[in-house]
Amino acid sequence: MAFTEKYAALVGRVFIASLFLYAAYGKITGFAGTAAYMQDVVMWPSFMLGLGIAFELIGGLSLLLGWKTRWGAWALILFTLVASALFHNFLQDETQIVMFLKNLSIIGGLLYVATYGAGTLSIDNRKSA
Repeated sequence: MAFTEKYAALVGRVFIASLFLYAAYGKITGFAGTAAYMQDVVMWPSFMLGLGIAFELIGGLSLLLGWKTRWGAWALILFTLVASALFHNFLQDETQIVMFLKNLSIIGGLLYVATYGAGTLSIDNRKSA
């Protein structure tokens, strides 16, 4: 097996997971401020924020570890679609267009993971003893 075939999926998963895990950390440490920002957009902002943090943490750890990776990718796709629709009004200005397109690109990477799995170096693909 070629070096890139063995390690590319792992590196890709780590890169995508880092985005969601870092974002979850920021939301946890800035919970009150993030909830206040969300109150004009969603009902029950604290609950919805907690739900978003759970999606980011569980999905991010799933990708990072390569465990239940396809489920984690689908959870993050759902989260990213909802967050994009609610918080990035791409008709508003150019910055929001870029943020929305960035999220679509992330969804594209997650679709690859959801379709093709975690790759060789993952808990999902460990060899049975």
